[in-house]
Amino acid sequence: MILIVDTNIIFSGLVKESLTRKLLIDCPFTLYAPDTLINEIIKNEKLILEKSGLTKEEFDILFSLLTETIKVIKKESYINNIKEAEKIIGHIHKADIPFVALALTIPNDGVWSEDKHFLQQNKIKVFNTQDILKQVS
Repeated sequence: MILIVDTNIIFSGLVKESLTRKLLIDCPFTLYAPDTLINEIIKNEKLILEKSGLTKEEFDILFSLLTETIKVIKKESYINNIKEAEKIIGHIHKADIPFVALALTIPNDGVWSEDKHFLQQNKIKVFNTQDILKQVS
C-alpha cells in the first residue's frame, strides 16, 4: 500500500507510545507526506514536548525515527494540483490542501489520518489507524 500520512498521525506518534508509533516505526507500507508536515510538527514542537513529556533530545530522536520511512515531497512536485485540492478540501480544512494535492499527484491508496474532516470529501480514500492495523494483520 502507498499512503499519504497526515500530520496528526506523526503528532500522535510523538505524543505517546502507541499503536500509531509502532506502525510508523515498523511500517510495511510506502509512506509519503508533503513538506508542510515537517513545518507543522516543528511549529508545534513546544506543545508536543508538553504533552509527551519528552526532552528536546528525545523529541529530535523520535521525530527522526518516525519520519525516516516517510518520503517528504516538496511543493514543486504537487503544486499543479493545489487548485483542485482547494476545491476538494479547502472549504473544510485549508491545512489539508497539500495532503490532498499530493494524493492527486502521486499513485497512492489514500490518506492515513484520524481527522474526521477528511471524511467530508469523497475524492480521496481515507484510512484511520484501525484501518491500517487491519491491513497489517
